[in-house]
Amino acid sequence: MWRKRYSIENDYIISPSSCSSSSSSSVSASGDSEEEDMGFLEVSVSDVKHPSPELGPMPDGLSPQQVVRRHILGSIVQSEGSYVDSLKRILQDYRHPLLEMDPKVLSARKCQVVFFRLKEILHCHSMFQIALFSRVAEWDSTEKIGDLFVASFSKSMVLDVYSDYVNNFTNAMSIIKKACLTKPAFLEFLKKRQMTSPDRVTLYGLMVKPIQRFPQFILLLQDMLKNTPKGHPDRLSLQLALTELETLAEKLNEQKRVADQVAEIQQLMRSVSDRSSLNKLLNSGQHQLLHCETLTETVYGDRGQLIKSKERKVFLLNDMLVCANINFKGQLEISSLVPLGPKYVVKWNTALPQVQVVEVGQENSTYDKDSVVIQNAGAKKHVPSSQSSHNKVYLGPPRLFQELQDLQKDLAVVEQITLLISTLHGTYQNLNMTVAQDWCLALQRMMRVKEEEIHSANKCRLRLLLPGKPDKSGRPISFMVVFITPNPLSKISWVNRLHLAKIGLREENQPGWLCPDEDKKSKAPFWCPILACRMPAFSSKALDLQLGAVVHSPVQSSLLGFSAISTSLPQGYLWVGGGQEGAGGQVEIFSLNRSVPRTVKSFPVASQVLCMEYIPEKSEGEPEQGTAEDSRTAAEQPSAPPPTICLGLQDGSILVYSSVDTGAQCLLVCRSPGPQPVLCLKHSPDYLFAGLQNGTVAAYARNSGGLWDLEAQPTCLEVGTGPVRTLLALEDTVWASCANHVTVLDATSLKAQQTFEAHPEEEASVTHMIKAGSGVWMAFSSGSSIRLFHTETLEHLQEINIATRTTFVLPGQKNVRVTSLLICQGLLWVGTDQGIIVLLPVPRLEGIPKITGKGMVSLNGHCGPVEFLAVAVSTLAPDVLKSDKEEEGGQEEKADGPSPELSAPDKHPAREMRKKGILLQYRLRSTAHLPGQLLSVKEAPPLQGGNALEHSEEDGSIYEMADDPDVWVRSRPCSRDTHRKEISSVAIISGGRGYRNFNLGSKLPACSETDSTLLLWQVPLML
Repeated sequence: MWRKRYSIENDYIISPSSCSSSSSSSVSASGDSEEEDMGFLEVSVSDVKHPSPELGPMPDGLSPQQVVRRHILGSIVQSEGSYVDSLKRILQDYRHPLLEMDPKVLSARKCQVVFFRLKEILHCHSMFQIALFSRVAEWDSTEKIGDLFVASFSKSMVLDVYSDYVNNFTNAMSIIKKACLTKPAFLEFLKKRQMTSPDRVTLYGLMVKPIQRFPQFILLLQDMLKNTPKGHPDRLSLQLALTELETLAEKLNEQKRVADQVAEIQQLMRSVSDRSSLNKLLNSGQHQLLHCETLTETVYGDRGQLIKSKERKVFLLNDMLVCANINFKGQLEISSLVPLGPKYVVKWNTALPQVQVVEVGQENSTYDKDSVVIQNAGAKKHVPSSQSSHNKVYLGPPRLFQELQDLQKDLAVVEQITLLISTLHGTYQNLNMTVAQDWCLALQRMMRVKEEEIHSANKCRLRLLLPGKPDKSGRPISFMVVFITPNPLSKISWVNRLHLAKIGLREENQPGWLCPDEDKKSKAPFWCPILACRMPAFSSKALDLQLGAVVHSPVQSSLLGFSAISTSLPQGYLWVGGGQEGAGGQVEIFSLNRSVPRTVKSFPVASQVLCMEYIPEKSEGEPEQGTAEDSRTAAEQPSAPPPTICLGLQDGSILVYSSVDTGAQCLLVCRSPGPQPVLCLKHSPDYLFAGLQNGTVAAYARNSGGLWDLEAQPTCLEVGTGPVRTLLALEDTVWASCANHVTVLDATSLKAQQTFEAHPEEEASVTHMIKAGSGVWMAFSSGSSIRLFHTETLEHLQEINIATRTTFVLPGQKNVRVTSLLICQGLLWVGTDQGIIVLLPVPRLEGIPKITGKGMVSLNGHCGPVEFLAVAVSTLAPDVLKSDKEEEGGQEEKADGPSPELSAPDKHPAREMRKKGILLQYRLRSTAHLPGQLLSVKEAPPLQGGNALEHSEEDGSIYEMADDPDVWVRSRPCSRDTHRKEISSVAIISGGRGYRNFNLGSKLPACSETDSTLLLWQVPLML
């Protein structure tokens, strides 16, 4: 089983990720001196094969984890051997024969470009393979391999040779493609090599392996780490190795992304006339490609009928949208050997601010109908005649809206009929109030189905309103372009990126970040967070309120439309607390279910708010298998408490509020021992921990109702004499800071495990702690450094001076203090007392979160210290991602249920000729059980099988409408429960005094206002 589990496939890819932007460089084909220019020596690779290492017989007494680790090691050895063999095949089967061939089908100069850096990559891995063999030989005595990965792949030479290879890959493939098209002998050579190879892998398939190598290593090391217990001598080394490999893979992935972006723009430039304005814009170098995808453009007629559809390539640049026709040219046999890029013919391009997304049913609110004339793109050329459109299948949204209106009118008529039926004097089985009410229920259900169809039609339909030339009267003409996206996920991505790209064009985001590079130039990468808005933290301007804390309450709104989900901030509410020192406090609640937050509630509290903690609803876990008595007992137990928000106040109060809605109901109130000011709050599954001013941590247990037992005396834990400024809850421990020391508490027994020194200077108190992977970053009350500690060994691993980053914005300001920390999506956010925010890249996986690059500095900040940094995250509901095809698949499955039954025993052939209709029934399957005679022109047929037609009333949701009135189709729940990837919407919130723009060339005021202000950054949806 393990051999199969850890066999490495060839289809791993580097997943899109955000990391330090680095410029791509490709190898020019101008000469053979590239290797000397790059500072590398000529490498000679020996063909002598070393004996394959083999693990000895498995010793007795191994634990299950040790057995698994042996199998993973075997997979690493097997994978590395296969990779080295592939590199040798490229050189021996392709490079060497091409150089020796006479006459040459590929010049030596082009061979040098195509196979650039492959010898150096082979050399690196040959050395690693030899060291790996020695580790295998001594595995049973040492069981260490992490340090070998660190030593082998942390060298700068490895990054350099792989970077050169990745940057040159697109250029190499271009040369191969051109040679295939122009030199038949070269094409024949590639085909022959592929046919004679044992696995039939093409040259492209072999050359893409270096790009896939590090993700393969990462998967194997992740599995090895999962099976390495805490305290094992290899555990820290494996975590460091995972960090090195992830960092290397992210840098290479970013370089590959930049290279692909440049190639796409160059391919687009080739399709544009040299004299056109678009060509000049693309050549300016000021444009970044944010997104591109092949979409299907569709044209609908006046009645919603589909007229035509064609694939287009749509490019979203940072300030324009470009649509191009796709023209694939090239022989099929060539495309099987090397990917052939299409040729583009630009159809239209328009400035991004003029592009509007128009959702189905929202046309009236998007534009002014009196001043704008709307034309459907392409509709004029294909106006169908009445004859040609007679049997046309109508697929457009207008048809759906018309059918919904027809159902609404029919329901009004049926309701009138129901009133008339109530006046009948006779009693009839199939004509009475029960049947009439069932008709109404059926029509109401059909209306709900139609509304769902309209919503479904919106899921993959991207409708864009674009500007056209004014008509003769001067009125502006806009035309509608409709694209069908491959799936709902693609639609969400396009709407979200279009929305954020427009925000990115605002002056405060031009640029919004400085990214110091090695060449001392500054630029902002395309994926950086975008400042979406800034706003006052408190609605009351009469009081000078200081910010204290902020939390996000992720409450999903089912009322949001499809487009609103894509463009709004993370769903839920933002709670902001603060107040005046020695006076009262204030709480402001903002709704985030829109693109700009809105205050929905504001209320005072007795004292200044110092901290907040959001506590989600307690997860129930897996359902327990028990007896009926157990089930009854569980049903009698009180339900789990709702999500709550806890507030810690200056006067020692702890307030617990319900966060289900904006009612802000106060559930519990208590005073801390003393009472002492509550400086920080954190929760574990069993306790609520409060860090107090006098060096005490108070632990409140849950009561029988699931809430915190604030009336009972808490368990008090003394961690020092100074204030407990920050708490950090880990899996089974809680870290509490006091002065320059941190005490590790057992989260269950509440006993102190150990205390360690976090900073050598006593006056440098720990003020912030944030966890990522297997490390904790700490900030201090003095000094400009942040320090990294290992969560398991408590070892100090790294120290970073933030002042070296802030000097890019404020030169000469070296006295910097860190005032807030946050880790989100592989970025460490650092807020300073100067109002500057610094972003530093950190790994996302289970490794050590070491700083791996120079990072970025925000040009938008505050006039005073950044009081807090917080993240708001919400997940899109899975049903939003359900496509039309999946829904149709579910309906097909429903049709596979019990066989359809006939309402009459005979099936006459003439029935097939009559027009089909809709069975207007909801709960009633038959009226045979109703009193009265059957109202029919024919005599009722005798019943077969006793009570075959009798049927009890059931919920109508288990029935589906059938085309044939005589056929019932019983539906059943869809059995396909495929795992859907969660789509996260993320926003970052900072709070401080006023707003300041640090860009010297900006026209925005350098510092505006001194009131407490919130800044909100958005990042593209995590797809």
